[in-house]
Amino acid sequence: MTRRTLEGTSRKRKRISGFRVRMRSHTGRRVIRSRRKRGRVQLAV
Repeated sequence: MTRRTLEGTSRKRKRISGFRVRMRSHTGRRVIRSRRKRGRVQLAV
């Protein structure tokens, strides 16, 4: 049976989809920008 994607440790979650990781790449910054534009309270994990 397949497992849910982000099940695991909080450290792994931060490393994959944390704010600082997002800011490293061009596409990650685009993710943050679109979430800001949409008015998200939490931009990243």
